[in-house]
Order: sequence, then structure tokens, then C-alpha cells
Amino acid sequence: MKLTLWSALLFLLSTADFSGAADSPKNSKPLKPCTARSPTTERYFDLNPIHKKPKDKDDKQSRKEDEIESWHARGWDYGANFTINFCGPVVEDLTNVQDLDKKLWKNVSAYYEIGDKQFAMGLESYEPVFRGRKLVLNYTGGSLCPSKPHSKRLASSDDDDDQDRPKKEKDTPRRKTTIISLLCENTQPVAKTSISFVASVDDCVYIFEGRSPYACGGLEAEVQALGPGGVFGVIILIAILVYLAGGWMYQRNVMHQRGWRQLPNYALWAGIWGFLWDMFIIITSSCARFLPSRRGYSRVSLGHDNNGRRGRRNDDEDRLIDNLDEEWDD
Repeated sequence: MKLTLWSALLFLLSTADFSGAADSPKNSKPLKPCTARSPTTERYFDLNPIHKKPKDKDDKQSRKEDEIESWHARGWDYGANFTINFCGPVVEDLTNVQDLDKKLWKNVSAYYEIGDKQFAMGLESYEPVFRGRKLVLNYTGGSLCPSKPHSKRLASSDDDDDQDRPKKEKDTPRRKTTIISLLCENTQPVAKTSISFVASVDDCVYIFEGRSPYACGGLEAEVQALGPGGVFGVIILIAILVYLAGGWMYQRNVMHQRGWRQLPNYALWAGIWGFLWDMFIIITSSCARFLPSRRGYSRVSLGHDNNGRRGRRNDDEDRLIDNLDEEWDD
């Protein structure tokens, strides 16, 4: 009894999840997509609320409402405006993306348009990272970059570097890349998310600045392994085990009981068992009379047999009655 109770109690304690209180955030489970944790302040950043999702085309309610659009940034002197989404592809349908396989069009997370042509500035990424104290989101693998840089200074520096680059790197075409630096926006009374264009390096690397209240970080919400019902059940089980273990120790050491009498409140439980057994007997006895059963006697037949004659037993009774009548008359 003692070994069983303590074994069950230790099992419950060992399976209980105390990781939220004991482990540091660095030792916790892997992060969800579009989330990050600062290596210096250990603040938790969740960018999922600013990720735009396309509405379900089969949903009637969605079709009635305005279509969702991705985030937009004005290009100012660049000559084109930009369409960007956070941690996922843009919600717009792309129809003419340059220098990119058609099967990858659905993965474009940033692009701009010139005429009827669309230029991808990177494919989707769900992993924001920290560069020191800066939260950065990086998209790579967009459309091809121009073959020649615009400035002579960049051209001369590239020529000098080409001598030191491996041949494989020289043959690999460069593709457009997007870098988004995310800053905290907590102005009152209402803080909104916005994105602005900063610069373009050689029409190949595009730098943006994003401001959002979701880039301010906060405390990571603890993930509860069990639901409310499971937690309540574990509490009840632990309470029962404590009750049994404490009562058993009291009955054994203080009351010097042995056997089943070591159980706490043994007389109460034994009385309840006897009461339930008596109720079972009463219920089964009450229901037994409704069951078909054989009688303890046979009804005397006063009718005729199959041949139309009185039964033999009835004849004997009549003869006996006649004899008694004659003796009475005498």
C-alpha cells in the first residue's frame, strides 16, 4: 500500500510541467513562425498580427467585404511603389513576374511594378532575426539584379573583387533582396503599423523601415500543456493521493491499525459499501417478481378431456361424494 501510493504521487509530480517556472526562455521549445526572442533583453516578439492573409474565396462573407491588401510603401524618387507583406507572400495575384520561375510567384513577399511587369524583391521568410539590438526581416531570391551597376565607384570596386571571387560565385546571378528593419511604434493614443522605403543599393538590395507596436516586444505567454479540465483532474488526483497517504500514515502509526483498517475512515467506507449492497439486494428482489416463474401447484381441471368425457379425477370425486351422501342418509 505504501509503495503504491508514493509511486503514484511521484509519477504525477514527475509528469507535471514546471518548465515555465524553472527553465529560462533560452531553454524553452523552438519558436513559432514569425516570432523572435531578443538575445540581449530576452523580450519576445510576435509579428503574426501584422501578417496579411488572403480571405477564403469560398466564404460568402469574405466575398461581400473589401479585399485585403498587402502593406504599401511609396518609392518617392525610385520611380515605383512597393508592395510588401510580413512573414509571408503578398495577398495580391501576380501575373507577370520577371526572371522568376512561375511556380515561385505565389511565394513572393515583396515586389514593385513598372508598366505591366512585376519585379520580385524576395521570397517569403518566416524567421525574423536580430542584428545586435535590431529586429530584421530578410527576403531573398527575387528577380535578377541588373548586370551592370549604375555607379562607376561600384563598378570599379566590383572589378577589383572579381579577381578574388571563386569562379562559381562569379557565374551565380544576383537576385533582388529586401531588408526590413523593424522599430517599436508606441505613440499614443493609437499606434499603427507602417512601412517606408529607405534606399536601394544597385537596384538589387532594398532597405525598408517598419514601425509597429508589435515590434516593441513583451513577455512570452506560457503555453499550457493541459486544458482546464485536465488541470482540474490532476489537482483532484493529487488531493486524493494526499488524503490516502496521510490517512494511511495516521491509521497505521497513531491508531495502530492493520490490513484494510489502515485506510482513512474505514468504517465510513465499509458502511457505504454495505448500504450499496443492501440496496442492490432490495432492487433485485423487487424486480424478481416481474420475471416469469413456475407455479408451486396445478389448477384442477374441471373440463372434459379430448374425447368429450369427464376426466378420471372428476369421476372419482363424484363417486366419493355419492358414497358420503348415502352414508349420511343411513
